[in-house]
Amino acid sequence: MSAPPSVAVCGPASWNQLILLDHLPEPVPHMQFARRSWHTIGGTSAGKALHLAGLGTNVRLCSPLGTDAEGQRIRSALTAAGVDVEPLASEQTERHVNLMSDDGKRVSLYLAVPSTPTEHELSIAAEAVAGADVAVVDLSELGALLLQRLDAQETPIWADLHDYDGSSEFHEPFLRAATTVFMSDDSAEDPWDLMRSSLERGPRLAVCTRGAEGAIALEASGARHEVSALPADVVDTNGAGDAFMTGFLAATLRGATIDDALAAAAAQARTAVESEHLHPKLSELLT
Repeated sequence: MSAPPSVAVCGPASWNQLILLDHLPEPVPHMQFARRSWHTIGGTSAGKALHLAGLGTNVRLCSPLGTDAEGQRIRSALTAAGVDVEPLASEQTERHVNLMSDDGKRVSLYLAVPSTPTEHELSIAAEAVAGADVAVVDLSELGALLLQRLDAQETPIWADLHDYDGSSEFHEPFLRAATTVFMSDDSAEDPWDLMRSSLERGPRLAVCTRGAEGAIALEASGARHEVSALPADVVDTNGAGDAFMTGFLAATLRGATIDDALAAAAAQARTAVESEHLHPKLSELLT
């Protein structure tokens, strides 16, 4: 029996406090009462790694983590969830406070950011990419520096462009390095046109998530695909896009068609939004 495919995920993991409000604060002095709050693991790369591990994929997460208490909590929980954590040395662990409302709006306050990766840490991440069947390189300082070292590597790269608007210079290296790109329609007037322009830079497939409207995909050949969102009891929308991407990736690695992979992605996104954490597994690990 052959070993399951391996994926290297390179990018952020953070320790977050989530605060649910009736509405996001107005820009004036005032007082609000939180409906509830909790601490959890955040970061787009941590979310992807958790869902890939939950789907039976061998996943190695390269992320800047400090030796502080927050970094130790993140590493311990992710390891217990089946993620092979490769902590890259950082002076401190990334920390956020996320203010959220029921309609999915969010304000993220960065309390601490990781230090710039050294050449040694970048070499560790590059080795992880070279040894994987697929690499996910996420938007971050780590990801941007890592891509500069990967020009000649052969591992296919998948990139999550999040709310890409079609012209951001920061996103451009990630877009041009990737064979497959994901994005949301948050900044798109016409998501089909956004995906078409993205494919002109080199990727072979673009996927755009549309929240409650589902998702669409465009191949370089011009073939179009669509999937509807699945009904869900929404608890927290953080990480839904990461879950969607990894559901698609895991299905693709098993040989699924694009339509079947989109269906698997929609199901995985529902798993994320029905939990107050990036992945339901964290409910038991962080108790």
